[in-house]
Amino acid sequence: MAKKILIKNATIINEEKKFISDLLIVDTIIFEIKPNIKIQDDFEIIDATGKLLIPGLIDDQVHFREPGLTHKATIKSESKAAIAGGITSFIEMPNTIPQTTTVKELKRKFKIAEASSYANYSFMFGATNTNLEEIKKIDKNEVAALKIFLGSSTGNMLVDDQDILRDIFLNTDLIIVVHSEDEQIINENLEKYKSKYGSNIPFEFHSKIRSEEACLKSTKKIIKLAKETNARLHVFHLSTKSESLLFDNSIPLKDKKITSEVCIHHLWFSDNDYKNKQSLIKWNPSIKTSEDRIGIWNALLNDKIDVIATDHAPHTIEEKSKSYLECPSGGPLVQHALVSMIEHHFNNKISLEKIVTKMCHNPAILFQIKNRGFIRKGYFADLVLVDLNKPWTVNKQNILYKCNWSPFEGQKFNSQVTHTFVNGNLAYNKGDFSHDLFGEKILFER
Repeated sequence: MAKKILIKNATIINEEKKFISDLLIVDTIIFEIKPNIKIQDDFEIIDATGKLLIPGLIDDQVHFREPGLTHKATIKSESKAAIAGGITSFIEMPNTIPQTTTVKELKRKFKIAEASSYANYSFMFGATNTNLEEIKKIDKNEVAALKIFLGSSTGNMLVDDQDILRDIFLNTDLIIVVHSEDEQIINENLEKYKSKYGSNIPFEFHSKIRSEEACLKSTKKIIKLAKETNARLHVFHLSTKSESLLFDNSIPLKDKKITSEVCIHHLWFSDNDYKNKQSLIKWNPSIKTSEDRIGIWNALLNDKIDVIATDHAPHTIEEKSKSYLECPSGGPLVQHALVSMIEHHFNNKISLEKIVTKMCHNPAILFQIKNRGFIRKGYFADLVLVDLNKPWTVNKQNILYKCNWSPFEGQKFNSQVTHTFVNGNLAYNKGDFSHDLFGEKILFER
């Protein structure tokens, strides 16, 4: 017997359109989208009058810390927080312990996710200075992309041999994704501040150590290499105005060879916030000036930047309480990503249609994800209902991350995710979670 869920009178945001309609889910797929669908006895009815219905978000950059760092987070704990935030699919990074730099470790991660993920999942394969032969074994339809770290703070995954970097670019069909910061500039800046402050460098200098110059030099260099090798390049978490100007908005996303992403924290915070937030907003790349924030906002809105993601990277509060040199970079964001973007909508910075394009449609287009990211007949029913008139404040009691803190603590949001469907199943319902796990492996069409 097929399971049928009818969502009535929803305000649907999809493909730059806004309209009121019913939507019928049958088993795992969207079966019908039209007003006044005739109610049948075997339908489960959800009244969505006054609520937004959008595709489930696809987050192309998360660190869920499993295996090896599970004192910070697990795939189960963070995927649970993700669906409460409206994220129904995630792509997880390779800098776990062991790192995802062999086919064996990639298979291990898929097994963990299959057994424990609330959301749909895929992984990035990690590049090193020594694993080109493993990279060549990877099927481009098996993983989301190949991740290369060009900056530090990622264990021994830094790829700093330029000949090897070129070989990788020439020898893979995968989308190449980069963390782009120049190691030499960062180290020189760090030594300067260490000589002045020792180990107690004030957090406000993080943006001077991991500077605009370090980002710009690295990003210029990697774009040049991508053009020379005709590789498909995606640059993660842009943090500077100057970098954003390097990207193209003259052609549709599906035709771009070089694309980029911005993250929630770079759109929300600036270096003025270090004084109050301190280590809680220590990320790599660093949060920079208000001018940089304006610049990346402009690039996002004019389509030089293609995707909004989280770079969700939790650490324990004990780790984040250490001095600058010992404090790791990164923080948790998946639960609050959508509502923070809707807050920008309330402040007239961005339309709801544009939010859906950048967080749902574009990741699906960019990574060529099969049948997700849109509200279309025949697509997987990954769907999110949002109440735009339901204010709440972030606090310890409602934080779902295993690390139990957020840079948004004390922040009032005026919207709330009420329902999240994963593959047609109501996985999250007004604070309650299904006991079943409905996440599936993301498939690609390449």
